[in-house]
Amino acid sequence: MHPSGQQLRDITTMIEAGKIKPIIDKVFDFKETQQAIESSESGRAKGKIIVKMKD
Repeated sequence: MHPSGQQLRDITTMIEAGKIKPIIDKVFDFKETQQAIESSESGRAKGKIIVKMKD
């Protein structure tokens, strides 16, 4: 598999349709990026770790 814009569009469509439900462990504000990195490196996350760039 090679990454492409079309794949990203297809995945986005599936997420919006509810066919794919990503598991989110925690959402961090941008100012908490260091904590997000530490959480990721701990290996304890049960899903994706999200860093919000803006509100």
